Amino acid sequence: MLLFFIVGLLVHFVFFASIFDIYFTSPLVHGMTPQFTPLPPPARRLVLIVADGLRADALYEFDEKGNPRAPFIRNIIMHEGSWGISHTRVPTESRPGHVALIAGFYEDVSAVAKGWKENPVEFDSLINQSKYTWSWGSPDIVSMFAKGATGNHVFTHSYDADSEDFGAKDVTKLDTWVFDNIKEFFHAAKNNQSLFSKLNEEKVVFFLHLLGIDTNGHAHRPTSREYKDNIKLVDEGIKEIVSLLKDFYGNDEKTAFLFTSDHGMTDWGSHGAGHPSETFTPFVAWGAGIKYPQKVSDQQFNDVLLKGWKLEYWKRQDINQADVAPLMASLIGVPFPLNSVGILPVKYLNNTDAFKAESMYTNAKQILEQFKVKMTQKKEVTLPFLFTPFKLLSDSKQLDILRKARSYIKQENYDEAVFLCMELIHLSLEGLTYYHTYDRFFLGINVLLGFVGWASYASLLIIKSHSSLTRGVSKEVKKPSHLLLCSFVTIGILMAFFLLIQACPWTYYVYCLLPVPIWYAVLREYQVIQDLVTSLLTFPSRHFVGYLLALALGIEVLVLSFFYRYMLTAGLTVFAGWPFTTQLWTRAKSVSLSWIFFCLLLAVFPLMPVVGRKPDIFLVMGAGLLVLLLSLFVVTSLIKTKDRFVNDKLLLHLLQILSTVLSMWAVYSTHNSLLKKQGLPLINQVVSWIILASSFVVPLLSPRNLLERLFSILVSSMSAYLLLSTGYEALFPLVLSCLMFVWIHMEQETLQQSGVSCKQKVTSIHFSYNTDITQFRQLCLDDIRRAFFLVFFLVTAFFGTGNIASINSFDLASVYCFLTVFSPFMMGALMLWKIFIPFVLVMCAFEAVQLTTQLSSKSLFLMVLVISDIMALHFFFLVKDYGSWLDIGTSISHYVIVMCMTIVLVFLNGLAQLLTTKKLRLCGQPKSHLI
Repeated sequence: MLLFFIVGLLVHFVFFASIFDIYFTSPLVHGMTPQFTPLPPPARRLVLIVADGLRADALYEFDEKGNPRAPFIRNIIMHEGSWGISHTRVPTESRPGHVALIAGFYEDVSAVAKGWKENPVEFDSLINQSKYTWSWGSPDIVSMFAKGATGNHVFTHSYDADSEDFGAKDVTKLDTWVFDNIKEFFHAAKNNQSLFSKLNEEKVVFFLHLLGIDTNGHAHRPTSREYKDNIKLVDEGIKEIVSLLKDFYGNDEKTAFLFTSDHGMTDWGSHGAGHPSETFTPFVAWGAGIKYPQKVSDQQFNDVLLKGWKLEYWKRQDINQADVAPLMASLIGVPFPLNSVGILPVKYLNNTDAFKAESMYTNAKQILEQFKVKMTQKKEVTLPFLFTPFKLLSDSKQLDILRKARSYIKQENYDEAVFLCMELIHLSLEGLTYYHTYDRFFLGINVLLGFVGWASYASLLIIKSHSSLTRGVSKEVKKPSHLLLCSFVTIGILMAFFLLIQACPWTYYVYCLLPVPIWYAVLREYQVIQDLVTSLLTFPSRHFVGYLLALALGIEVLVLSFFYRYMLTAGLTVFAGWPFTTQLWTRAKSVSLSWIFFCLLLAVFPLMPVVGRKPDIFLVMGAGLLVLLLSLFVVTSLIKTKDRFVNDKLLLHLLQILSTVLSMWAVYSTHNSLLKKQGLPLINQVVSWIILASSFVVPLLSPRNLLERLFSILVSSMSAYLLLSTGYEALFPLVLSCLMFVWIHMEQETLQQSGVSCKQKVTSIHFSYNTDITQFRQLCLDDIRRAFFLVFFLVTAFFGTGNIASINSFDLASVYCFLTVFSPFMMGALMLWKIFIPFVLVMCAFEAVQLTTQLSSKSLFLMVLVISDIMALHFFFLVKDYGSWLDIGTSISHYVIVMCMTIVLVFLNGLAQLLTTKKLRLCGQPKSHLI
């Protein structure tokens, strides 16, 4: 069985990794020829200003007094330049946002996790193509483009990473640092002839990364005074820098300015998903080569934003975020970034029609180059008779469009030339997507075959080894024929040869060859399949169909809960009626009433708003007080007993009470300190880390008595969970654990009524590392319900307090007791542990259910894996590569979550066994089999 779990773990890792080869592959290709506009550019230099985390509405709206929040930028919109909204794509994070702006392409989603300070892939960018670039800002961002640039022409200036502190008294210093350093830089340049000469070259870029707004948004929310005041500070800083540059260059009117943001932010201070507050960012351009403001009486946009911003008469020109890169390249006359998929927004250009047409022609050739390289690469590794070219853009059509466009430009028919270039760009982008997803169907079929085969084999193993369904049906055991083995070996060899001659990546071999041994293992059990069919034919069809429909409906509810959290509420409400369908209501009324109460109480949480929207420290304190009251009740009960180990147990409970009190103090003290902008006190940070570390160890000191050990795990986990909570979610693990305690009693009552003898009461059962396998029984239909309950409770633990499929459900304020300096991986690890705590509580309760119902953990766990795999198969079919980026990202994240849950279940099962069965003894503590 150990071998089966190891193999199963590897198989699920393959299924999990497959999604990255199918959907998360890098769109980049290499080997293109640089393309640039032959006509003189309008600007000698460009200033790109990115206000990290700035929402469009926050910049354009008026303040409470009716004055513009950014008066200088509004003056630019009305008198000097053009404006609009830059639409970002998922994930709305700093790295992919800046890559889209400066390199012109959308990184695959996995790049967010591959590194913030290093480039997971090599790509070309505007900075790389410039003559010189000077950057100021966050070390995470400005260094990213310097490392990807060739030659010694990119110079970065950044503050220390520790300055990015969400708990700092004034985080606007991140922006004032940038403005002050630029002023010092240009002042020094007047006395440095070498630097002065470089600054007066053509094709120069200045990149200003302003992180203060994003940091204030995370720390105080975008509706806060700090966030809004930071916008005013940035507006004033930009005004000073513009004036400084005009003076330095003698008002030569050869400087182009672009002001935008990498992403927006939700009202609760997060980003990463596809809400309009995250994807709508401001875009304002002015200076050399930029069209002046245009007054209009009517605009094409249906939203009500324009009237609210009082900009309904100033022409709004929206663009996609990747379109900024070709616009900047065109303005200063550098080659378009080789990997850019942006379309030049000619409506922003203030230049001749000839320049616009030539620029669009260059843009079309640059994107067409990518298409041709991508097609050539795919054609070289595909058998000629299997290769299906992109029919909408044949070689003859490419040449025809380019020839016609060049002819129109010569005839000065520029509008027609631009139209043809736009058509070629759209066809090239469509073709790029076609070849990028060329192998998707082939890989998907192979992964599907592996999925179905694995679920089938696991089901047959359950039936064969852990049930009596096929016992006595057929006593004759037949060995599998050699023909079966030879057939599958032949299939494997042919598949490997097929992949070899196509020069496929090694991962393709894994995905395509994996189903071969899996299906061989399934068909080897043909005798079990035959016996199963014979047994099912003798089973009452009405009962069989009823059970099948109930299970199918339950799995569909689980799948729907990923999209609609209220489905968990519906499921828990149905669970509350479970006692009425059995004899539990009459024989165990008090336990049944407790079950109904806690089911309905837990059902409230999925109806609550996503965690992080409205922080409420008093709810966290309330959860802590409930834990204290529960602990005091247990201590009082313990004192009344005559247990000879009462002193040791009492000391442990008092230690856990102290841990809970310290957690409450740390949360309250940290909250007040941050409100006063005094930062995170060191003592709070030390206490928080000690409590988190001790939460793993303290439960191991408690007795192995079932209820005592589970209670100890709950209290220790709650101490850590309180430190990671900002509102009502602090109550969630407590209510969930209460329901788990009742579930354990309910399952034992159910087992007694089904005729299985239970030798012990729940209060006298002890966790044991070496379980007597002679106590295990065969599976029954009720065990399918138990396995389903576990999966449902795990999904509830996942989605009970928020939609974790969406990255913007996370609130950075959750980790402020541990650290406030920006550290994405440490913060991510703490948030993951917050998610895992309810998970661990459910798994520990499941260990108790298996023990009280005398059921092998392996058999029940196999059923859980089968149910999880069926869910994963649902999401595999639901993965989208069309529609909005939010839909695509959500569908993929659902599949990843289920696959992660399946894999993590194996580890959590081991962790739950460790927490429930391991016993640490302090020096001098007497040994006893009862503790």
